[in-house]
Amino acid sequence: MERKKYYVNMASQEISRIEYGNNADFVIHATWEEAQLLRAKLDRMNDADLNGFFRAHVPIRPYHKDEPNDDYDAGITDAYRLIYDLGNDATKEHITNMGVLTENHM
Repeated sequence: MERKKYYVNMASQEISRIEYGNNADFVIHATWEEAQLLRAKLDRMNDADLNGFFRAHVPIRPYHKDEPNDDYDAGITDAYRLIYDLGNDATKEHITNMGVLTENHM
């Protein structure tokens, strides 16, 4: 399969083939299937974030028992790992400098 250039913005959870505005935080080269895998990871992060929002409104549930927060953290790590694997040199350097992945994740 042919790899194409995609622009990824983690704040807006956007994946685009067209660079515009501030959507080029990370540049990856991916097949369509790999881009869809990244989309699925970002969607799971969004679902975990929404679940965390609802959990935050349950005062009797302790914060340290926050499965949606754990799911979001795992999801963002998985997404950054995939972006790192598919990214160009500048993307890999940016993620390395961010320190979001440990050595065994890279």
